[in-house]
Amino acid sequence: MFVITPEQLFAFALSGIVISIIFEYFPKFSDWYNSLPDNIQRLVVLGSGLLVVLGAFGLGCLEILILSWICTWAGLYDALLAFVAYIIANQATYLVLPKPKRN
Repeated sequence: MFVITPEQLFAFALSGIVISIIFEYFPKFSDWYNSLPDNIQRLVVLGSGLLVVLGAFGLGCLEILILSWICTWAGLYDALLAFVAYIIANQATYLVLPKPKRN
C-alpha cells in the first residue's frame, strides 16, 4: 500500500515552485542559471528536484527525517510520485511567472 499524503505532495510541489523562483529571480542564481545552455538548465532543475526528493527519502530511511515513507519499493514509488509533483509545479511556475528583464 502506498502511503504518500497530500501534505507530502504539496511540500514537494512547493519545493518545485521555490526552486523555479530562485533560478529565475535571485540575481546570483539567475545569472549563473541563465548563462547555461537550455539542455543543461533542464538537467539542473531535474537534478535539484531529484536531490530534494531522494534526500528526503534517504533521511527518512535513516530515521533522521520523519516521513510516512518506508524504505521499501512502495516508499520509493511514493518518492517518484513526489518527484513528479515537483516537476509539474516547477514547470508550471516557470511558464506562468513573468520573466524578469535582463540587462
